[in-house]
Amino acid sequence: MTKSKNNHSKHAASKSWIVWMCLLIVLTVIAAAAALYWQYRHHNKPKPIAQQTLSEVKSVANLEKQYDVIVVGTDPEGVTAAVSAARNGQKTLLVDGHDREILGGLMTLGWLNSIDMNYVPNPSVLNPHDVLNKGLFSEWYSKIEGDSFSINTAANAFYDMVRGEKNIDLMLKLKSIEPLLSNQGQQTRVEGITLTKEDGTKQEIRANAVIDATQDGDIAAAAGVPFTYGLEDLGNKNAKMAVTLVFKLKNVTPDVWSQISKHLKTDDDPMSDANEVSAWGYKELYNYPALNPERVKMRGLNIGRQDGDMVLINALQIFNIDGLDAKSRAEAFEIAKKEIPNVVAFLKKNYPEFAGVELAGTAPELYVRETRHIQGEYRLNIIDLLENRDQWDRIAFGSYPVDIQRLAPTDTGMVVTQPEQYAIPFRSIVPKKVDGLLVIGRAASYDTLPHGSARVIPVGMAEGQAAGAAAKLAKDAGLSFRELAASKENIAKLQDMLNKQGVDLKPFSMKPQPFMTHKQYEGLKAAVSMSLVGGGYKNEFELDKVSNPQRMVNYITRMKKIIPSAYGGDPSGSLKGIDEEARKKSALTLDQAAYTMTQGLGIAVPKEGAMAELSKRGIVQESSLATIKDKQNLTNGDTFMLIMDLHKYAESKGAKPAAS
Repeated sequence: MTKSKNNHSKHAASKSWIVWMCLLIVLTVIAAAAALYWQYRHHNKPKPIAQQTLSEVKSVANLEKQYDVIVVGTDPEGVTAAVSAARNGQKTLLVDGHDREILGGLMTLGWLNSIDMNYVPNPSVLNPHDVLNKGLFSEWYSKIEGDSFSINTAANAFYDMVRGEKNIDLMLKLKSIEPLLSNQGQQTRVEGITLTKEDGTKQEIRANAVIDATQDGDIAAAAGVPFTYGLEDLGNKNAKMAVTLVFKLKNVTPDVWSQISKHLKTDDDPMSDANEVSAWGYKELYNYPALNPERVKMRGLNIGRQDGDMVLINALQIFNIDGLDAKSRAEAFEIAKKEIPNVVAFLKKNYPEFAGVELAGTAPELYVRETRHIQGEYRLNIIDLLENRDQWDRIAFGSYPVDIQRLAPTDTGMVVTQPEQYAIPFRSIVPKKVDGLLVIGRAASYDTLPHGSARVIPVGMAEGQAAGAAAKLAKDAGLSFRELAASKENIAKLQDMLNKQGVDLKPFSMKPQPFMTHKQYEGLKAAVSMSLVGGGYKNEFELDKVSNPQRMVNYITRMKKIIPSAYGGDPSGSLKGIDEEARKKSALTLDQAAYTMTQGLGIAVPKEGAMAELSKRGIVQESSLATIKDKQNLTNGDTFMLIMDLHKYAESKGAKPAAS
């Protein structure tokens, strides 16, 4: 018994020791996790907005006749392209043809001081806001206050990066910049640029590579690169997203900021919120009574703090402005400067937290969202984002919502989809028909819908870093950019270069979204591609919700704009005899949907014979009809299958859309 008791005591002591060791390990892990979390919060928490004096940006006195790389445009994308090229050992010239005295373009002169960020999907607990765009973007981001920043801080950070590179020559305020071209068979090659200086003298400068970092693809267009304009690929060249003039308010003290934050955090809108430097919300401003309602509309406020109790407001949308036309841009300034004082008065009157604010100025440059979309070796399409696709030649990642801002005052805008993560291919910055040139930023090779997400500045800055590295690789390998874009071996080398320089370009795959497993997903893809439907921030496409006659007419009317030559009739003719209320509230039947299609095509057939006629002509496929369960109550998914077949027929009969 004594021996048994001793063994039992030893066993109990051993067990107790194990328990204590496990507890110690758990406590150590918790302490380490807490320390890491504190470190993360300390490092990633927005910094206080500190007052900085703008550094004087100096241009070089004399330019060389030959450079390895010329970067045109001093927006953020151009800065990273130049820094990347220089750090890869390339003698680089960075130039700008606008009347600018600081670097940063849209961010520092358009005053777009709140960044549309791209975050890693499924982040860790310790790093819930890990960004997708690392490398030079993250290097610059670490120098500013947070997702909103002081204009002076940002401008100085851009200039510090540029002047820290001995391989960069900088020249601002050029009167004009034109591509220097040569013809080589069927291809045009950009050999450099011809620039006109402030004093009117011209100079030809040659380079192995030119990077177009202008917001509008100016060098590419002048070189003959094909492009679409605005919503041209959706059949509406004259339509483009609204422009904005950012304005500044003063007297936004810490107490006022606290009141703004409290208002937004207690608002019932889940999309409203605030942190130490950024605030977004006040969606009810959609009902703001504009002085010029034909040209102006307010959206919810995007507010970014500045030093000196100032904030910048991105909210006023101005319509029917051509961002490429100087007179049109001047008109936008005139419209905005008449409207903005009224906006401020409205805020002061209707919101107690704004009672003491005053207008303190407007941005020197206009925020233009959309002009040219070049045609590149690959054209990013909306399905790439809908399906969170990786690309074998990935150079950057995006995840920002596909946010299509209003096209007109009567439009509501649309969030097409919320991607988790998608890749930008190198091929999308390589233009068709012209060699020696890369195009980065919002003018890159995107269809207009994915442009609503890929246009954000962190993506463009990542493209800039890739472009600078690609110039070095192409030169050393003796390849054109087009040849580089076709070489998996050399693209792998480019990705390896970028990863070693701080970029994270790992391959990825995403679990299919629930809507992708729906039996009518192929129809949804067609509808999304034609901008007929959006899923919002939660990707709610409502495929199983019953549709109505008016919605079907709206779809065919918009499809007619994409390929007008294929439609010889008016789909609204199918609504005759249906009262206004029933058009929107009664269920859509298969016969009514078919009749709307024949009316749009200009096929003279009675309603009861429309479906048979569409089947007879091979317009509607049996495989699509087989997905329809209830012919008296067509769902959105049912209509998308019909629309998919109709669009295929229209493409075979008429001209295809401008960008496919």
